[in-house]
Amino acid sequence: MTTSLKIWHWLPRILCILAILFISMFALDSFAPGLTIWQQLGAFIIHLIPSLVLLIFLIVAWKWELVGGIVFIVTGLGLSPFVFMLNYNRIHSIGMCLAIISMITIPFVIVGILFLTSYFKKKKKLNTA
Repeated sequence: MTTSLKIWHWLPRILCILAILFISMFALDSFAPGLTIWQQLGAFIIHLIPSLVLLIFLIVAWKWELVGGIVFIVTGLGLSPFVFMLNYNRIHSIGMCLAIISMITIPFVIVGILFLTSYFKKKKKLNTA
């Protein structure tokens, strides 16, 4: 595998892992004073469910880049209106909501595009070889 293909192979995987770690950080808000350790651990596990779903998507994308790329694009674009409305109802600022979307859902759209790019570059390399 050439250096260019290695970069296209690893870039979406590394960015996806970083994006999942970023999403996982939001689970840390489940630790609050006044709750028992079991309540805090239960809330922490529940808050990690989105990260676990994204991890499953990453495992699928790791094996089947075309399917994974489409799944990440659909997930990112599909969740954007939901995340926008949820935050707009809380803070009533379009600019802030767009900033939140750019941090939470758009990275997964980018990851999906990178997985698709990697798939098509590898396919093109196989066809020319």
